[in-house]
Amino acid sequence: MPDPVRPADAEARTLAQGLLALGHAALAWTDPDTGTPGISRIAFARDPQAGLLTLVSGLAPHFRALQDRPDCALMLGEVGEKGDPLTHPRLMIRARAAFIAPDDPDRPAIRARWLERNPKAQVYIDLPDFAFVRLTPVSALLNGGFARAFQLSPQDL
Repeated sequence: MPDPVRPADAEARTLAQGLLALGHAALAWTDPDTGTPGISRIAFARDPQAGLLTLVSGLAPHFRALQDRPDCALMLGEVGEKGDPLTHPRLMIRARAAFIAPDDPDRPAIRARWLERNPKAQVYIDLPDFAFVRLTPVSALLNGGFARAFQLSPQDL
């Protein structure tokens, strides 16, 4: 039986770009104490210089999980008001997390761009337990709806 997942084409890349602009994602991670999976909703951005980013509180369970085991996955997508939820586009990205150090020379620019997109983050962005995390894609799978599955490379994103 032939593989139903096709290589990315221009339409798939355009759809993926739209999903990357949503501003939120579900983040899957592995609990460092139990080895079991966990999932969290995160604020998410595709930064033009830094790549895929999130801002994480040290109080969140995925903070320590990503420090201990940086392999993670993201799910981006919205369920429409009508129809079967499985017919709506969604993008799964396998990624590797890396924390951006507070003294990283790129952090002030990353911070400024984050606040342009998320102005309400001004309340907590500078608290000492918050850190930016770069999520470097390893691979991605786009489900564009029924019978529309595409394998995407990090370059496609």
